[in-house]
Amino acid sequence: MSIDGPAERRKQPPQTQTPRTGNGNCGISSMSLANRLRLNPNKEHKPDSYDDLHQLEFSPLLFSSLERYLPPTMLNGSRDLKLQYMRDILLRYSSESERTRVQRHREYRQKIISHYQPVHKELYTMQAAQFFVPSFLKAINENTEDSFRSIMAEPAPGIYTFEMLQPYFCELLLSEVETFERWVIETNFRIMRPNTMNRYGCVLDDFGLETMLDKLMEDFIRPMSRVFFPEVGGSTLDSHHGFVVEYGTDKDSELGFHVDDSEVTLNVCLGKQFSGGELFFRGIRCDKHVNSETQSEEIFDYSHVPGHAVLHRGRNRHGARATTSGCRVNLLLWCRSVYPQSFCSSVFRELKKYQKDSSNWCGECQREKKERQRQSIAATKLELLKRDGKPTS
Repeated sequence: MSIDGPAERRKQPPQTQTPRTGNGNCGISSMSLANRLRLNPNKEHKPDSYDDLHQLEFSPLLFSSLERYLPPTMLNGSRDLKLQYMRDILLRYSSESERTRVQRHREYRQKIISHYQPVHKELYTMQAAQFFVPSFLKAINENTEDSFRSIMAEPAPGIYTFEMLQPYFCELLLSEVETFERWVIETNFRIMRPNTMNRYGCVLDDFGLETMLDKLMEDFIRPMSRVFFPEVGGSTLDSHHGFVVEYGTDKDSELGFHVDDSEVTLNVCLGKQFSGGELFFRGIRCDKHVNSETQSEEIFDYSHVPGHAVLHRGRNRHGARATTSGCRVNLLLWCRSVYPQSFCSSVFRELKKYQKDSSNWCGECQREKKERQRQSIAATKLELLKRDGKPTS
C-alpha cells in the first residue's frame, strides 16, 4: 500500500554483485582494495560540503552523510579523494538500470530549471529566521529532547504536532507553486506528480528547491527524528522527496488509506481557506502487518492548521478525508535513511535486519510478542501446577 514517488530511492544491493575497485588515479594504497566503510560513524568528524557538485549521479547530501563512515585514513584526505572513494562504493551497489533512471530524472529536472524562472528567489536558500516561528527555532537551537517536547504535542503515540512555519513562508511557497503551475500549463510541459495517488500538486525538488529542502531535513527534521524515531533510522536521514499536494472540490478531494515511502514524514499545512480534509491515523505497521485490523487505541484524527506540522513515521497508516470546500495545500517531506545503511551491516536499512527488527515499532508485532509471552507464562504455570498435583482447570 505504499505510495511510489519519482524520488531517487535506492534498491538493496544484490549480495552476489562483484565489487568494483578504484580506478588507480587516487594515489593511495587503500584504493587498491575494494573500498570499505566503517560500521559506525565518526560523530566528531565534520564532513565537507558537496552542494556545488550538482552533476554527480548521487545527492550532495548523501556524500556528506556517507563521509562520516569513511576509514580513519581517509577522513583527512582531499575532498576529491574522498569523493572518488565514496562514489566507487555507491556505483558498486547501484545497478546500471538504476543509474540510467536517475540520470534521466536529473536531465528532466535540468530541463525544468533551465527554462523556469523563479519569482521568489529567497525561497531557494534556507533563511531560517524568515521561514520558521521563533518557538521552533529556539527548540532546534537548544537541540534537546526537553526543548523539542516543549513545543510539541503527542496526541497519539508517535505522532507529534507543533507550530512550525511563518505565514510569510507559506505565502511565498504558495505563490511560487502557483507560478510554476501556470508555467507548466503555458508551456504545455508534462510534469511528474508527487506520487501515484495525487493528480494535483508538484515535486518541489524538480524545479530547484532540493538544496533548501535538504537543509530543512538535515538541520531541522533530523535532530528531532534522532530523538523520537531512532528505531527507524531517524538519526541517519540522508535523502528526501519534497512536494506539495492540493485538495479541493475541483482538485483531489481525499486520499485513501496508505503508508508513506519514508522513514519519517513531515506534513505541514500551507493554507488556504478550506474545510474538511482531516488526517486519520490508524497505527504503525511493518510490511507483514500493513493490512491488519486497527485497535481502538490507534485511532486518531487530526485537523489541519496553516503553519502547523505533523511529524510521524512513514509506516504509520493514514489517509485524508474529503476537503468539502475551499482549497487545502500541504507541504510534504518524506525523509529517508537510504545511505550509508545499505553498506553497513550494523545499522538500520540492511533489508533483512530491517524486516527482523520491526517488532519494536510495529503495533501488531508488539501485540503478537505480548501474546506469545502470555502463552508462555500460562504454559509454565500449568506445568508447575501439574508437578505439584494441583487442579489445572
